[in-house]
Parts: sequence; structure tokens; C-alpha cells
Amino acid sequence: MGEFELDYNDFLELFIEESKEHLQSINEELLKLESEPENPAIVNEIFRSAHTLKGMAGSMGFEDLASLTHEMENVLDLVRNSKLGITSEMMDVIFSCVDLIEKMIDSIEQGGDGKEDVTDVVRRLSMIQNPADPFQVRQNSAMQESAAAAVVDFEIDQYQLSVINEAEKTGNKLYQITIQLDKQCVMKSVRAYMVFQAVEELGEIIQSFPPVEQIEEENFDNSFSILLLSHRTTKEIQAQLQPISELSQVIVKERIVKDSTVSNQESTSEGKITKPLTQKQRKEDTSNKKHRSKSIRVDIEKLDHLMNLFSELIIDRGRLEQISRKSDLTELTETVEHMTRISTDLQGLILNMRMVQVEQVFNRFPRMVRDLAKELNKKVQLIIEGKETELDRTVIDEIGDPLVHLLRNALDHGQESTEERVALGKQEEGKVLLKAYHSGNQVFIEVADDGKGIDREKVLHKAIERKVVTQNEAETLTDNQVYSLIFSSGFSTADKISDISGRGVGLDVVKTKIESLGGSISIESEPNKGSMFRIQLPLTLSIIYAMLIKVEDETYAIPFSSIVEITKITKEEISTLYGQKVIQFRGQVVSLVSLKEVFNVPGVETSEQQELFIVIVRKGDKIIGLVVDSVLGQQEVVLKTLGSFLTNLYAISGATILGNGEVALIIDSNQFFK
Repeated sequence: MGEFELDYNDFLELFIEESKEHLQSINEELLKLESEPENPAIVNEIFRSAHTLKGMAGSMGFEDLASLTHEMENVLDLVRNSKLGITSEMMDVIFSCVDLIEKMIDSIEQGGDGKEDVTDVVRRLSMIQNPADPFQVRQNSAMQESAAAAVVDFEIDQYQLSVINEAEKTGNKLYQITIQLDKQCVMKSVRAYMVFQAVEELGEIIQSFPPVEQIEEENFDNSFSILLLSHRTTKEIQAQLQPISELSQVIVKERIVKDSTVSNQESTSEGKITKPLTQKQRKEDTSNKKHRSKSIRVDIEKLDHLMNLFSELIIDRGRLEQISRKSDLTELTETVEHMTRISTDLQGLILNMRMVQVEQVFNRFPRMVRDLAKELNKKVQLIIEGKETELDRTVIDEIGDPLVHLLRNALDHGQESTEERVALGKQEEGKVLLKAYHSGNQVFIEVADDGKGIDREKVLHKAIERKVVTQNEAETLTDNQVYSLIFSSGFSTADKISDISGRGVGLDVVKTKIESLGGSISIESEPNKGSMFRIQLPLTLSIIYAMLIKVEDETYAIPFSSIVEITKITKEEISTLYGQKVIQFRGQVVSLVSLKEVFNVPGVETSEQQELFIVIVRKGDKIIGLVVDSVLGQQEVVLKTLGSFLTNLYAISGATILGNGEVALIIDSNQFFK
């Protein structure tokens, strides 16, 4: 029993993953279908995904899921056979059907039974098939299908003809067997395999329609045909296939081969007809082969463990580099250098393995935007760019929610109503752009809209009203500083509260989440032209480039991503402004933060040191200077969390182990900005 449970759980995991992929595919294709209702290829693609999903659910024993998908498949079947036209009502029912399936799969993933009340949706799907009598339509379409299946006209090549002629000399006859599977048949390929096995016992199979590969992949309707050479009678063949369940109809007819049915095309050894490829098809075929890659699924926990082990290796590498510098052993130095090169390549490979395309997150937004636009009664087109941009898996898992907030904000606050857009001379349909791209070791994600932009005066009025800024401060703020006020906690400019926005929750949460990932967010806006929110994120969260600095006897690491410049000043260059120490730096007044004072680093105060090192760090468009004693140089460091006992430490994001075995704290300079 234990062995079965293990197998079932393994299959369950696979079922959940594959179901999610098929659901995503159905969602994407349905959105395409809304804009291209006449495209039969899209309907076929949705039908295939729905059919596979039904088969998987049936084989895993999830009855509700299988029956719901089956009804959805019936509707799609009528659409692709041109028996039904696509209406907005039908699209809404199918979308709600997909939502229900998603709910069931989530329930299964959480360890539930995947049961939901599907009666209402099933009834609505049946009504679409035929408002008068849904079952009659299904019966009729099945009869039409079986009639169509019975008239398959096989093309027979010269080789097959010679085989048939030889067989007929020994008393064999040529039969065309047409099998109509039951509409309720869950796993068509398995049923077809049983038919092929039974038929093979009766004689020699010459050909099948569709070809065997398509039947194995379930890439066929509910019927298929077989050409068989056998010395048995029609009744004997019928009797052989009788015990197989889920066959609604078996038609066995004797065939006489005329010369006109013989084609000059060559056949493969499997008896499958192959037409000569055109040059264009050959090119497409080779390009498809070129891009096909083999892959395996790996649990993210295993990759995390691999990353942790590699992090330890980096620490030891640093230690070895230090030892080799102290010793004059050439052999040791050469070996360490070689090890460094290999481990750098290995690091790149491990990081790449953890990289996931942002497409995984972006794919869920077209459907969300469609539903939201409908709810708000706005016409909105979502444009997605840079789906193939890659991010570390840990960042991917966290970035979804902030993007949901920003997109909802763009649709609700950013985009005007259709009437307002027409009055302003804009196109009726608003555009929202979701774009991702790499720049250096950072990833940028932009959410832009061509709506009304941010109302500077309205934001300032609310900010003063909520005491976020004073009246005097408000007069000195730049546009970008005003826009960044909307990230304040509990801030909202919505005139009325709705389910979508206006509860003062959203943008402050977005900012906090992005900063917790070591990133930053900025805003650009222009009245009546639109707004853009730009998120900047590190490529990975585990191994970072940092500058090692010293304060007294303590070593700290400052991530490179936040450093603008390092400069040296004399004590005379420091001034005091409103009780705050500042310096003049490239025409700007820069506040200073003494790390010695902030972290209470013990040491003897000396006035001998005339020169100070200043590390200029930035957050968005603001900069400050960190006062340090000395700069040791750059190094690749492994970011280690400080565990659950040391949480919410001011301006410390973690720690790393240096080559000499020392622990250096990693500074989070974002927290120095008020």
C-alpha cells in the first residue's frame, strides 16, 4: 500500500503542474479567441488542452473536474465543427468554467478533494449547446461525426498494393474498420491502443487514419479508421472488438482496391503515408528540431540546497586565496587560480539554473486585465514586452503581488473612462504596457499607461491633509518627489472606495515588498499623457558583489548596487547645516552618516585622522554619504540571513563569512534615508 501511495503522490505532483500549464494555455488562447473569433486553429488548441485536462482528471479520479471539463470540451467541439458561433455570453461561461477548474486544482494542491459545485456551470454549458435539448445536439453531432468517419478514403501506395495483392492470393481480404469512441471516453489513446491490440490478432494492419503517432498523442476526434488484411469474416472481426468498452460504434466494411486509389507517394516502414516535403516545410522542420531541448523538472528546494553548498565553497575559496597570497608556493597559487576560474563558471551555471523567465508571472495578467476592464467598463489593451527576461526564482515568487497592485492601479486610477478619452481626443482603447529588461546586473520591470497621469495638486493636498508633509515642505518638492508621496502608508487619492482600489492599501505595500527584495521603485508621470512605474531588482539575492569597508576593527560590506562613488575628504570640508553634518559633492549638498555612531562601534576617538573615506550611496534619486575609516576593496560575498532571533536590525540586511573566517555584516543603506 505504501508503494502505491508514493506513486500516487508522484503522479499527483505531475498532475498539478501539468494541469496549471494547460489552464494557462487555455486562458491565453481564450483571450486570443476573443480578438480572433474566426480562427479555427485557436479553438483546436483550446480543445486539445481541455481534452488532455479531462483525461488527466479522469485517470486521477477527480470526477467533478473531469465532468466539468467534458462539458466545456463538448461546447468547444461544436464551435470547431462550425455548429456554434462564438458569443460574448459563451466566452463568459467558458472563462467562469476555467476559474472553477483553477479553484479545484488549487484545492487539490492544498491537499483537498478538488470538489466544487459544478451543476450551475454545467447547466449553462449545456444550454449553450442547445437551449431546447442539450442532449439531442450531442447525439446528432456524434452521429454526424460517425458518418463522416465512415467515409475516410485511404490512399494506398505501390508497395502496400503489392502486399495486398499477395495476401489476397492466400485467401485474405482487405477490411476498413471504423471505430467511433464513446463521447464519455476519458483516455482515448488507451482505448485506441486496446483496439489496435485486438485487431493485430486478426491479421496485418496496413494503415491507419489518422496516423499512429497522432492517435498516441490523442490528436484526433472521437473516431479513427484502420485498414486490415485478414482471412476472418466481418462478424468475427466485430466479435473480437465487442468486449472493448467505451466504443459507441464499430463499422467493418470489405474494401476492393482499384488502381485509382493507388498513389505514387512513398510510404515509410510503418505503413504510414508521407508526402514529399516542400523546401519551406523542410526549413520549418529543421528549425523546429533545432529548438527542441530536453529538460527535467527539479524541485526548487534541491536547487536551494545546491546554492547553499556552493556558497560554502565560495567562502572556502576566499580563504584559500588569502592563504596563497601569504605563501610563496607557486603550485598552490596556480591551483587556487584555476579553482577560482572553475568555481566562477560553476557559479554562473548554478545561477542560470535558478533563473526563470518572467513570463511565468506575466502570463496571468492578460486574463486579469480583461476581467478588470470589463468590471470598470473600460476598453484596455495590455501589451507585454520582454517575457523572456530572466530573474532568480526567489524574486519571481515575490514579484507577482506588487505587479498585480500596479496593474490594478493603472486600470483604475491611470486610465480614463471611454467618454473622457474620446473628449480628450485619445483613442477609445487605453493601453497598459508591462515591460521587463536587463541592464547590468539589475532587472527593470515597467508598468506604464497612456491615461491621465498623476494629479500633482491632488496628491499634495492629500499629503498635507494627512500630515505626510507640511505646507512649507510641499512648496519645495520636485514633481518626482510629489509623485513618490503616493507610496506613503495609507495614502489614497481615490474619490470613492471600491473593491479594486481606494482603501489606502497597495502602493506602500508594493514599495515595502520591492525594497525587501533589495530593489527600488520610481515614478514618472505627465498630465494627460500617462504614468510609468519603474521597478529595479537585483538579478539574484544570494551572491552579491560588495565593497568591504572598515570602521575601527569591524568589517562591513556595502552592496555595489547601491554605491554611486567613493571619495576622500578632509575634516575641514565637513560643514554643519541644521545640526546635520554635510559636504559639498559635485555641486550637491550631501548629508553624512557616521557608521561608527550608527552602529556604536567601540574604539578610541582620535583627532589624528585628518582624511575620511566617504561612500556615496543612493536610493532612487536621493544620495547620502557614509563615513568609514578605510576601504578594503571589492569582493563577491554570500548573503546569509541572521536567523529568526535577530530580526528587524536597523540598516543590516544579513551577514557574510570572509576568507579569514571573520563575519562581516552587510549594510542595507536604504534605511539611512528618511
